[in-house]
Amino acid sequence: MNGWRGASPTARLLLVAVLLTGLTTFMFLPLLAIELTAQGIPAGRTGFLVGLLAFSSQAFSLLSGLLVDRLGPRRVMAAGFLLRIAGYVLLGLGGAGRPAPLVAGIVAVGVGGSMLGLSTKTLLVSQEGSDPRTMLALRSTFVNIGVVVGPALGALVYPLGFRYILAACVLSHLVLGIGLVSGRTAAAVPGRTAAKATGPGAAPDATAGRPGEVTRWTLLRHWAPLAALGVAYWAIYSQLNVLLPIAANELTGSTAAISVVFTANGLLVVLFQYTLLSRVFRRATARTLLALGFLAFACAYAVLIPLAGWYSLLAFVLPVTLAEMLIGPSLDEQAVNAAALRRTGLALGTMSAAGALGSLLGSSLGGQLLQATRGGSRAWVLLVGCSLAAAAICLLLPKVRTRHA
Repeated sequence: MNGWRGASPTARLLLVAVLLTGLTTFMFLPLLAIELTAQGIPAGRTGFLVGLLAFSSQAFSLLSGLLVDRLGPRRVMAAGFLLRIAGYVLLGLGGAGRPAPLVAGIVAVGVGGSMLGLSTKTLLVSQEGSDPRTMLALRSTFVNIGVVVGPALGALVYPLGFRYILAACVLSHLVLGIGLVSGRTAAAVPGRTAAKATGPGAAPDATAGRPGEVTRWTLLRHWAPLAALGVAYWAIYSQLNVLLPIAANELTGSTAAISVVFTANGLLVVLFQYTLLSRVFRRATARTLLALGFLAFACAYAVLIPLAGWYSLLAFVLPVTLAEMLIGPSLDEQAVNAAALRRTGLALGTMSAAGALGSLLGSSLGGQLLQATRGGSRAWVLLVGCSLAAAAICLLLPKVRTRHA
């Protein structure tokens, strides 16, 4: 990857941290519910605890962004590593008979993950010599390596005991924390980006002395549709975990069908994410990429309407992966471009909070939709309509071009 070769030593170290924390997280996460159930915890309480992990991470994202801007990403990263290490240790000490350390450990892992994610993302988009799009594309690629490889590693280690997985998480976070926090990594200036947004829709410099009304209107023009798109993206994307597993089983008669979808999705992202954003769509604006991504979502759900078994399911994989590759990093890029100086952490935290709301709404409404439609194609028609509406909202975003490094 040219982006990797051209990245600074700090950026490379951050990307390695993204890879290793992703690997250990996805070794641990898919097996958490299995382990809790094996400890004799009832299914209802297990579901609550797994949901608490996601909620702790997502609900804290806005505050994490504020802390990154106020304290600096390096300090927040240190706190994130400490919280995650403490959380994994508490999970090892907890169990059916000791609920307090179990709950505390889950909350600590979730909050620590939020702090780590936003601090590393802020540092990556603020690296000199690299533009935010390249760094976000590389980050997405490394995250998805963890998504693909992590569960397989977890399945290999789990027969030895869940505590071995927790020990791997603790060890990796300890080593990375020492390397990143105490090493001579250049801490980026909060809010400074290596590639600045230009164009009529660029967020004004907070120090430029423009009238307050102009600044507020410009920010509102960015953030109202951008936040709506963040909610829409995660509401639509969450159907991969709500509607699609059930539909895949009904379409194919195989419980393994959804695993095929997720594996193919992860591999495609790893192979093509960086090339797509940094080569194919290098000169496209983030607004254009977002519109194309939501149109790809519409195509993905449209191919499920005929209910053509494996043909529909396999045809679904490519456009839904294209949507994921285009929308996820582009939302963050547009947020960074819209942020005032020294507000990069808050901008990224706001997008994470919008994602949390979208995931909650999508999961809730997806379940209701499943009950209301009782199979058939009406759910997919509705999702196509939502995707097209989101693509139209993209046109409300200011057209901002990023000057690539």
